[in-house]
Amino acid sequence: MEWVEAVGRTVDEAVDEALGALGVASRDEVTIEVIDEGKKGLLGLGGRDARVKVTLKPKKKRRRRSKSRDRNQQRNEGSKAPNGQSRKAKGGKPKDRGQRRDNKKDHQSAGSGGQEKKKVVVDKKPEEKADIEEQAQVAKDFAEGLLEAFGLEGEVATRVEDDILFVDINGEQTEALVGRKGVVVQAVHELTRTVIQRKTFGAPRMRVDIAGYAARRREALKIYAGRLAESVKEDGREAMLEPMNAADRKVVHDAIAEIDGVRSFSEGEEPNRSVVVAPTD
Repeated sequence: MEWVEAVGRTVDEAVDEALGALGVASRDEVTIEVIDEGKKGLLGLGGRDARVKVTLKPKKKRRRRSKSRDRNQQRNEGSKAPNGQSRKAKGGKPKDRGQRRDNKKDHQSAGSGGQEKKKVVVDKKPEEKADIEEQAQVAKDFAEGLLEAFGLEGEVATRVEDDILFVDINGEQTEALVGRKGVVVQAVHELTRTVIQRKTFGAPRMRVDIAGYAARRREALKIYAGRLAESVKEDGREAMLEPMNAADRKVVHDAIAEIDGVRSFSEGEEPNRSVVVAPTD
């Protein structure tokens, strides 16, 4: 990877995020281009993250000398002594090259005490997961930015109950973010989860409700499950509902569990998993 784009609440945070992605520790090793300095906003509204592009600087290449030139220079220097005479070992014969290499290895081994060099492995400390309150703030900032991007007026509220993060988006114009059978709500849910996971290195269990759709959906499912349970008890045959997401299936299971004479279970694979209502006998 030679370059990367990163975002952060400030330019410095975005640069640090990019350095981590590139695996470098110093800003001297990269070129930093500020694409968007971001916007702090007023009271948390209308804020915008900073965006930067960070590129690795090319490594300097050392100039390689000609091998033939090095060999000739070494031969000329080794063939003459300070007084102009050839360097020879005792007995009038030059030392064998292999012997010189062996002597050099012995000298290095003796200098190091005969110990081999050991590689030092440095473990990289994993990023710590943020607490759920910080994740709630990230979710709120993202939802408010989403409303601003679509030009919709609304309010975003977050709360934490039993380690579950609830994100409520309310306002007359927010109905546009519901979609047929809540498909847009599900898309917003997944986008919010992805943003939280990337910015805080983890995502909590969460529920996203837009314009009160989730509450109305739960109530409608409870009524439908009650009517379907009465029909199953009368006919004595199983009935399968249309494919639902996990949250809707849980609503149906909870509703059926409160009715005597029927039971429920799920069949199929995501995203086509459905609830089946059957008589207990």
